Amino acid sequence: MNFKKGDTVSVLDEDMSGIVLKIEGQSVSVETTDGFILNFEAHELIKIKSEKALDSDLFFNNPSHKVISEKEEYKPRKSVRVKPKERFEPTMEVDLHIHNLTKSTRNMGNYDMLSLQLDTAKHKLEFAMKNRIQKIVFIHGVGEGVLKMELEYLFNHYDNLKYYDANYQKYGVGATEVYIFQNVK
Repeated sequence: MNFKKGDTVSVLDEDMSGIVLKIEGQSVSVETTDGFILNFEAHELIKIKSEKALDSDLFFNNPSHKVISEKEEYKPRKSVRVKPKERFEPTMEVDLHIHNLTKSTRNMGNYDMLSLQLDTAKHKLEFAMKNRIQKIVFIHGVGEGVLKMELEYLFNHYDNLKYYDANYQKYGVGATEVYIFQNVK
């Protein structure tokens, strides 16, 4: 595009406009509306109006207005709602509260109840390993911490798993999450 001294120009990829002061080959010196003098290549500029042009008619009929409006046009991005990834959620929960494991504890002592809870935990852990389930949450409750200590002792017998406190927001303090490593040789 041919520019002349005094033309009003706009920069294509920036929100900047000004008046042409000097032209040297393809380099154009422009005084911005803020008063700065900047040099641009001719292909980076577009003429808004020349020194002698009428303000309204030539500006709106000029194809350069179409280019500027395309640059300024707001195109909303399509927002894709991302659901929380399910791989972080445990796939198996085992509630070891005694009332969930048996109908009545009438003839059971503390040792019998603890043995039933540990046997259930061991069977569920073996089931998860056999069926390649990676995460299990054992809900043991708070109590005096005896069941939790026995579960940790049980988990320490296995080399292919690690255990840690489960999600506090969901389970509170009384749950332990077990992660089972699948490809251990």
